[in-house]
Amino acid sequence: MNTLEVGSTVPEFKVLDQDGNTVSKADFKGKKFIVFFYPKASTPGCTAEACNLRDHYKELQQKGFSIIGVSADSQKRQTNFRNKYEFPFPLIADEDKTLINAFGVWGSKKFMGKTYDGIHRMTFIVDEQGDVSHVIQKVKTKSHAEQILELVE
Repeated sequence: MNTLEVGSTVPEFKVLDQDGNTVSKADFKGKKFIVFFYPKASTPGCTAEACNLRDHYKELQQKGFSIIGVSADSQKRQTNFRNKYEFPFPLIADEDKTLINAFGVWGSKKFMGKTYDGIHRMTFIVDEQGDVSHVIQKVKTKSHAEQILELVE
């Protein structure tokens, strides 16, 4: 796994959100943004994390941040996830793993004694220049917004 680190420049990207709209790095030129990667839409941990970000969205916006959620789920699954929980931010349906590989969050994982490849739950905070200012590798799903706000105060 070759994960982007603090100081790394986010590579150019063009991906589709849950509605089929193109989201690209150019959309965030001169803006701060948060990219959170989660393993699978509508699972307990991913739901807790995304709902926590939703509940603190206004605070994060007041700090100047946009948010993008990313998993390898289909557009349909992302749409259902967004609609069910009323997320105010786009969810990227990264089925071909363009963004997942660009940020280096795909790799070997262990769960209940089994090893498999999957998405590592990680969050990247990106500054106005398009550089990674913070990487959160140990995401607290129920208080993730607080983790972010502590870093950007």
